[in-house]
Amino acid sequence: MTAAAVTVTPPQVQAVRTYLQGLQQRIMAALQSVEDAQTEATFAASTVREAWHKEPDSPLQGDGITCIIEGGAVFERAGCGFSHVRGQALPPSATQNRPELAGAAFEALGVSLVFHPRNPYVPTVHMNVRMFVALPVSGPAVVWFGGGMDLTPYYAFEEDAVHFHEICRASVQPFGDDKYPRFKQWCDEYFFLKHRNEQRGIGGIFYDDLSELGFDGGFALTQSVGEHFLNAYLPIVERRQTTPWGEREQQFQQYRRGRYVEFNLVFDRGTHFGLQSGGRTESILLSMPPHATWAYQREWPPGSPEAELTERFLVRREWV
Repeated sequence: MTAAAVTVTPPQVQAVRTYLQGLQQRIMAALQSVEDAQTEATFAASTVREAWHKEPDSPLQGDGITCIIEGGAVFERAGCGFSHVRGQALPPSATQNRPELAGAAFEALGVSLVFHPRNPYVPTVHMNVRMFVALPVSGPAVVWFGGGMDLTPYYAFEEDAVHFHEICRASVQPFGDDKYPRFKQWCDEYFFLKHRNEQRGIGGIFYDDLSELGFDGGFALTQSVGEHFLNAYLPIVERRQTTPWGEREQQFQQYRRGRYVEFNLVFDRGTHFGLQSGGRTESILLSMPPHATWAYQREWPPGSPEAELTERFLVRREWV
């Protein structure tokens, strides 16, 4: 759906910025609590919180905060970034559905995260919430919201998939009965590896170009998605983080992580937007897993948990 022309004020932009920064802080605090609850001496997680600013001569102006946990007992790598940037021309990744905005100046705010757990029985998760303001040469500003969350399991469990989708549905239900079916389908279509002809994971919700609810409605929906994220993911972490695993499971996890890398580098519009607009590369690529592998035409024994993932979970299904 094409973004409508609306009016946005500096206080409204500041309200979005304040919310997103608070969301990032709450999510990372919850993640740190999960990590701190583990007392395994084998792992000593490093936690980094880095505030950054773009240089004055950079094509992209703005600032952000990158938070990351690496080497933990629960999370091998978990990154969550906030950014607020301004540029002189929207890159191609942001105008493919709205060519009339090609070359428009813009402002973009968002929180994006990807958590890669150590235990292969705990799924990888992605969440992003964002707002764009395009400033055409003539005419009013064009404002839209985007975001969503999706789950990528390595060893899949029906109850986990159902739980995740139930929370996704609850996050958008107050804004219309059409939102979950529409955003779920959008997610299934977006997180699809065309060159592999397979889904990246079990999906969730995804939306972009959201302007039909106006600024207030779009902001409220985006806040609801952000606030539901921890309840969608942490119960699954708690259920699976102590499941015993060995070399076989680790090898399969790293093999499937290879698919994650392929999607992020080949198809992900957020990655493309950041790199095309001159963003901060180190923060843009925080979504990459610490270890991934590739194998030529790898096949898994029929009836194995690895085969079950592909046959029963990496397909488009109605989970709730």
